[in-house]
Amino acid sequence: MPSLFKEVMRMKENITVLDLAKRRKSIRKYSKEPVNINDVLYAISTALQAPSGANRQPWRFILVTDENVKKKLREVCERGEKRFYESGKAPEWFKKWTRERGITWSKPFLTDAPYLIVVVSKKSEPYSKESTWLAIGYLLLALEEKGIASLTYTPSNPREVMKVLRIPENYSLEVIVPVGKAAEEKIKEPRLAIKETLFYNLWGNIFQKTAITSNIEC
Repeated sequence: MPSLFKEVMRMKENITVLDLAKRRKSIRKYSKEPVNINDVLYAISTALQAPSGANRQPWRFILVTDENVKKKLREVCERGEKRFYESGKAPEWFKKWTRERGITWSKPFLTDAPYLIVVVSKKSEPYSKESTWLAIGYLLLALEEKGIASLTYTPSNPREVMKVLRIPENYSLEVIVPVGKAAEEKIKEPRLAIKETLFYNLWGNIFQKTAITSNIEC
């Protein structure tokens, strides 16, 4: 048993940021089983280390655990999503994409997940949106490191959501991140390869694998 424990710890120590990024998936179905609050706080602490324009750190986080608040958020979000889905304003590619994945206006993850992390940005700060989304990226990878599932959900009616949470008008709602234990098995969505996204020196010069980069998956 001790040797098995050591092997598990060794594997954890050897995990890379790329490993976490490849493993992380968007989860929409959650168990109501609680996760360790300290792991969630660890992820938020990691997000606080992100770079920001002029180091203004425009992000703020609301950790929602109250069942009544989560219920109200779900009601408001679903009302907005239903309006959006029924309006016909969504582009055809979006309709097809959501239909293929069984995604509808119903958002049960807002009440099923034990925690919701609401992330907002201060409008007056330079590059507030860009900076805050850098922090969100840090947050997602830190949650994955702790084995916690997550999703970046952007409500279609952010102003109504802000009213529920009493967020001041000089802030923008960026995302709601449900966190918890996954209640679904999901295959990660495919990602473009380096050769499809990276140019070398000038636009259009396709990056070619060399002996130096042979250990990089292109």
